[in-house]
Amino acid sequence: MAVPTRSQISIGCEVNIVSKQDQRTGQLTQGVVSRILTKSPNHPHGIKVQLDDGQVGRVKEILS
Repeated sequence: MAVPTRSQISIGCEVNIVSKQDQRTGQLTQGVVSRILTKSPNHPHGIKVQLDDGQVGRVKEILS
């Protein structure tokens, strides 16, 4: 499964992310994007975002 590119992610969209502490387990966290932190158009591990609850992680799937 390919990770989404920066152009596919927008502020306010619902996503699943993997936070830094969950990288080993791959546990996904669901939330709404409040900031896009990665500047490049794509990243092999996913675009880094901040959710509206303050959590930071890399986007693995877009839900809406």
